[in-house]
Parts: sequence; structure tokens; C-alpha cells
Amino acid sequence: MAYSEVTPPRNPSQLSWARNLILAYQSFGVVYGDLCTSPLYVFPNTFIGKLPKPHHNEEAVFGAFSLIFWTLTLIPFSSILLYYSMPMTMDKKHKRLRTVLLLLVLAAAAMVIGNGVLTPAISVLSSMSGLQATEKKSTDGQLLLLACVILVGLFALQHSGTHRVAFMFAPIVIIWLISILFIGFYNIIHWNPKIIYAISPLYIIKFFRMTGQDGWISLGGVLLSVTGTEAMFSNLGHFTSVSIRLAFAFLVYPCLVVQYMGQAAFLSKNLGSIPNSFYSSVPDPVFWPVFVIATLAAIVGSQSVITATFSIIKQCHALGCFPRVKVVHTSKHGQMYIPEINWILMILTLAITIGFRDTILIGNAYGLACMIVMFITTFLMALVIVAVWEKSCFLAGLFLGTLWIIEGAYLSAAFMKLAEGGWVPLVLACIFMTAMYVWHYSTRRKYSFDLHNKVSLKWLLGLGPSLGIVRVPGIGLVYSELATGVPAIFSHFVTNIPAFHKVVVFVCVKSVPVPHVLPEERFLVGVCIVRYGYKDIQREDGEFENQLIQSIAEFIQMEAGDLQSSACESQSYDGRMAVLSSDKSVSNSILTVSEVEEYDETGRQSSKSMTLQSLRSVYEEEYQQGQVRRRRVRYGLTEASRGMEGSVREELMDLIGAKEAGVAYVMGHSYVKARKSSSWLKKLIIDIGYSFLRKNCRGPAVALNIPHISLIEVGMVYYV
Repeated sequence: MAYSEVTPPRNPSQLSWARNLILAYQSFGVVYGDLCTSPLYVFPNTFIGKLPKPHHNEEAVFGAFSLIFWTLTLIPFSSILLYYSMPMTMDKKHKRLRTVLLLLVLAAAAMVIGNGVLTPAISVLSSMSGLQATEKKSTDGQLLLLACVILVGLFALQHSGTHRVAFMFAPIVIIWLISILFIGFYNIIHWNPKIIYAISPLYIIKFFRMTGQDGWISLGGVLLSVTGTEAMFSNLGHFTSVSIRLAFAFLVYPCLVVQYMGQAAFLSKNLGSIPNSFYSSVPDPVFWPVFVIATLAAIVGSQSVITATFSIIKQCHALGCFPRVKVVHTSKHGQMYIPEINWILMILTLAITIGFRDTILIGNAYGLACMIVMFITTFLMALVIVAVWEKSCFLAGLFLGTLWIIEGAYLSAAFMKLAEGGWVPLVLACIFMTAMYVWHYSTRRKYSFDLHNKVSLKWLLGLGPSLGIVRVPGIGLVYSELATGVPAIFSHFVTNIPAFHKVVVFVCVKSVPVPHVLPEERFLVGVCIVRYGYKDIQREDGEFENQLIQSIAEFIQMEAGDLQSSACESQSYDGRMAVLSSDKSVSNSILTVSEVEEYDETGRQSSKSMTLQSLRSVYEEEYQQGQVRRRRVRYGLTEASRGMEGSVREELMDLIGAKEAGVAYVMGHSYVKARKSSSWLKKLIIDIGYSFLRKNCRGPAVALNIPHISLIEVGMVYYV
């Protein structure tokens, strides 16, 4: 081998900067699409419906630009300088404080989900408004129809996944930014170069002195210049803080400032063009190219918010705060699609677009939603400063007070337009928040029931002979939320039908507060706990069963070694756990693994269980749409295993034989009801609210991608 030809590794700092530059480029299409399309509607929303006609003058335009400039400078820059990603913990004793914190977080999450409805509506409708600035002015009906067609197409695109065209998102936003940069320069030079003086905050004082209370209400339109800033926080899991800062400081910020300055220069000499200020300021020769780019940029901005909505719903579900939904992964890079949420968002977006038909009213709703999210985020950030960073309460109070004074002014102005569209995000947030809290509360009550009604494994093993339990070939995976002990559904099952599989594995699937769990750290074996990060993908490809068998085999070997080295005979059956690697190289000392690719016409793994094979014909019609290539793994013991004790070797052979016989998944089909002695509110939440959500959401088997042919559901009523 020619070792002299190997290229030496580059400087780590060079690698870091190269990575950050690539991420900064990619962030334009994911993070900044919404923020960069704000110039389409900020000035109209600042003046129309907020500032009466007597205040439509050059001095007011200069003051409005000064407000936009300082808003865009202070809020986003303060956001990107405060990067945090550490999870918070809180003492369980402070139950009321934890409940208040939960409600605040659910409110913010519900508002972000509501933004998934409002952002596509205002972005697409504003981009289409350019058709009313042409010589052949389109009617409101034509404009609305075209906007609805684009919105339907946008949501329909989610099903097939946007990863095939996602590489175009960043170039579209960059071209859009460069376009509005040059248009801004042109308008400054051509119409009113004196606009540059409006950077001085003195113009803000003059603005409020002239407009009074009307100027304060106009802040509800000014705040739209920073809508989309929250995306810089929500996407820090995908991008580094350095890449976010680079993209904003060197391209996004200067392009937006110059564009707003150019629009203000144009409006100072063309006050009658305020209703369609952006397109009216575009020079005629480049109007149609800019219109096309603006429409594409609006679609990209809407797409990024829709994707973020899917992501936050999946994370809420993983943390037990959202009803079960079907998550379809449209690419191997983590992009996802949630059918139910997608169509709900589409219906709500079309309803908002058709119902309001006005970007001013939608802007009132959008601005209030974004400002509430910022207001809550600032409070949570203050808690992080104290609880996570362990800084002084004085510093946290100073931070909270300073930002709340600024944000409070914008929030109070946004609330003044509550009757003119501002009620929409509050209604949407209440609906989503109620569903999230009802689901969280009821599932926690169900978990408490399981916790107090579990039985020990030792008790169940001792009860086996008296029940006369018949053991059948195969592996039974019993799903439970309990980390230790036998769940109530299993004891309920075996006491009524005393028969079960030869190998029983109690599986507890947990979502942990980290994005991803390494495959070699996924299985915590004893009572088998399978740990997924809230961004991990659970696939139905047979790999789960294979990794589980390898982990159990290693645990059997490890446990045998522990028992030999321990003089204590009275080992507890509960609570013995170990993190075991599911990597094949680790278990090669115990098992031999042979992989055979075969065609399975039903699209599911073959089983040697005669019972399962007899059911095959029932499902042939359901799965006959072509053949699916499956990978089948066959296990055997290595020569090294001959040195093991006979009982350990026999246990491993039983495990392999059971795997060959087939795997069955046992889950509880639970009905949760409030006790008769419960309060009317608890009965309302559980008997009506939770029951409705449970009946209309996906079952746990769908959420966990469990093969339907191998599923056994055990019905049980929980009185909580």
C-alpha cells in the first residue's frame, strides 16, 4: 500500500469553519425563510388600520422605519447571542410550580403549532398581492383562488416529501435576499437618500410625539419584522450557533435593513402606495422576476414552518404531551410528515385565508402569536439562567425585566387588535393546549395506576404452577410503561387465559430528553427498557427484534457470570439492569449471525409458528401489492459457547429456538375512566376529553411501528 499518498488531516479549526459555513448556507432555506419574507407585509400592517390618514406623512414613515430598524437589531441579535440547549430539571416536591411551568411550555408549543396555520396564509397571500400592482389588476377573488391553489399544492407536497427539492430552498432564499438588497439600494438612491438619517432613535421619539396612542398601536405591525426569529431557537438542534450567527449577521440582517430602508424611502415620496408597498417599490423592468422569486420564497418560508410544526408535535408526543400520531419519515435525513396534522393545518390555513381575505387581519393574528411565544421564551430563559447556568437571581431578573419591558410594549399593542383577527391564535392555542394537557394528565393517571397495581416477577413465577400456565413456542414481547415489575395487563391476561410464550420479555419504550440515543446504548436489559431520543426514528424493518435478541443473549451471559462470582443466593428478580451493546461485533463471541435476503410476499417477516402461518391467507389480499425484500437473520451458538455452563447454553438455545418460532407483541388496549367519587372536572377531562382523543388518534401499535399480524391486544379498564 502506498502510505505516502495518504493526505494528512487538515487543521481541526479549518474543518470547523468549513462545517459552519456549509451549515450557514443550509440555514437560509430552513431557518430564515419566514423572517426574510417579512418585507412583503410589514409596512402595510404598520400603517393600515393602526395609523389614521392624517399620520400618513414623510415624518411618520421615517419614524416607522426607525422602529423597524431597532426592533430588527435588538430582538434577533439578542436571540442569537443567547444560545442554550441544556435540559432543565425541577424538584418533584414543587408540584404546583411544575404544573405552572408545564402550562407555560404547552401554551408556547400550542402557539408555535398555530403559527403553522398563520404563516402559510400570510406569506402566500402577501406574495400574490403583487398581481394587484400590475396594469391588469387582478380581482380579490382571482387573487384568493390562486393563493388557495398554491396552499393546497404546498400541503399536498408534504406526502411525497420535499427532500428532493430541498436543495433549492437555500438558493431561493439567497437570491431573494440579494434581489431585495439591490431593490432597496435603488429606492434609497432614486427616491430619498435622507432616509439613512432615520437610523437615529430620535426619529422614534418624534414618531410617538406626533402619533401618540395610534403610534403605540402601530407597534403591532412593526413586530412583524421579527416574526420567524423563534426559528433560530427551534432549529439549533440542526445547526450550530456559529452558523446561525454567520448567516444572520453577514447576509440576512444587512439585506433586510437595506430593503426596509428602501421601502421607507419610496413611501416617503409615494404615500398612496402604502397598501402594496413592496411591489409598488419594485422597478417595472424586474417586476415579474421579483414576483416569481417572492412567491417561491414565501413557499420556502411556509414549508420551513410546516416542517417545524411536524417536528415540535413529534417531540411533544415523545414527551407524553400530545396524542399519538402516525409519523412518516420521508427521507433518511430525519425529514418527517404527519398525515393527520398536515390535513388539519391545510384546512385551518384555507379557512383563515378564505375567511379573512386580508393580510392586515392575518397579520394581527400572526404578530400576537409570535410575541406571546417570545414573551414566554424570555421567562423560560430566565429560569435557565438560574437553574441551569447557576447564575444569580439578580442577573436573571435584570435580563427578564429588560426584555419584558421591550416585549411588553409590542405585546400590549398586539392585544389592542384582539377583535380584528388577534383572537385567532388564542382560539387555536386553547384548542391545541387543551388537547395536550388532557392527554398528558390522563396518561400520567394511567401510569400511576400501573405503578400501584404492578406485581413482582418473583410473585408471578411462584404463581405459575398453581395456575397451570401452558408455555407455547415463541417470544412474547409485553409492552409496558413500567421500568420494573409486571404490568397489570399481563397478570390480567394470564389469570384469565393461563397460556403464554416460552420466552417472555417485558419491554418498556422510553423517550429520553436528548435528540438521539446511540444504537449500542439503546437497550437497558433486565426488565428490557428501549430508549429512544425524541428525534430517533422507529422503523418496522425487523432490526428491532434482531438487536433485542443480541442484547438479551449478552445479558444472559453477563448475568451467569455475576451469579457465579456472587455468594448471595437470594437475588432479586426486579431491578437488575445493564446497558448492553446491540452491535454485532459485541455479541459475536456468543452468537453466529447469518443474514439471508428473501422475498416475502406479505411484506412481513416469515415465522415458523404454524399458528401464524395459518393466518397468512387472511392477510394476503391486504398485502398483495407487490413483493417486499426483507432481511431475515438466523442465529446459532459459536464454538466458544461450548465452555459455558449447561444451564446457560440451554437458556441461549431456548432463546434462539423461540426467535425462530416467531415473535408476538402484547400490548394493553386500555379504557381509562374516572372513579365514581372523582370530581366533575376530572370526569370531564378523562371520561369525555381523553376518551375522545384516544378514539380518534393512532393506536400505540401504529406509533411504535409494530407489525399488525404479530400484535396481541389485551383489553382492560383503568379506574383512576
